[in-house]
Amino acid sequence: MIISKEKFLNGEVILIDKPLNWTSFQVVNKIRWMIKSTYGIKKIKVGHAGTLDPLATGLLILCTGKMTKSIEKFMGHEKEYTGTFYIGATTPSFDLETKIDKQFSTDHISEEMLISTLSQFKGEIDQFPPVFSALKKDGKRLYEFAREGTEVEIKSRKVIIKNFELTSTQIPNIDFRVCCSKGTYIRSLANDFGKALNSGAHLTALRRTRIGDFNVTEAISIEEFEKLLLKET
Repeated sequence: MIISKEKFLNGEVILIDKPLNWTSFQVVNKIRWMIKSTYGIKKIKVGHAGTLDPLATGLLILCTGKMTKSIEKFMGHEKEYTGTFYIGATTPSFDLETKIDKQFSTDHISEEMLISTLSQFKGEIDQFPPVFSALKKDGKRLYEFAREGTEVEIKSRKVIIKNFELTSTQIPNIDFRVCCSKGTYIRSLANDFGKALNSGAHLTALRRTRIGDFNVTEAISIEEFEKLLLKET
């Protein structure tokens, strides 16, 4: 990756491998601060093309300068994820952000049942976003309602699951790979998959591996980006 002050100001695409427990907003702020402090720039636009939850890792596309105009285009690209579902228990957030609230039997679940259930989640499906999400309703984030204990009506949305496969089926932990459209919540996919098994499930690990033609193998860590900048000073 060749970097310079002019490149960042004119518009650059930066592929970052987001670390665990960082918000996408924190990554953007950190990268912006690094660029500004390295080159003595007072102001520069930096944005990301698609949020990753704090408990997820993987590909985050950052755009600087004039390239921020391309963010919407990148956000519309197909995405690929790998991760793990825990079968037999649910959480209110559909992942590890909240504690287990219900437990279910898994004795009736066979590998054949797991594979056959996949067919319900391919193509265009209706999906309800998690109550613990940053989507807004009446000007307020859904997770704010959830943390208050206030129930709100959430409408389903159409999403497309292009490919969904299980890469390991050692119950209770199920590893998967999924290719999907913009707006798909993998946490909701985990919850719905558990229901379809007449059980429960929640997401315990998630990594975004691809956005369109951009792959996480091309991404660098925040520390690696910092080293590149230090070479400029």
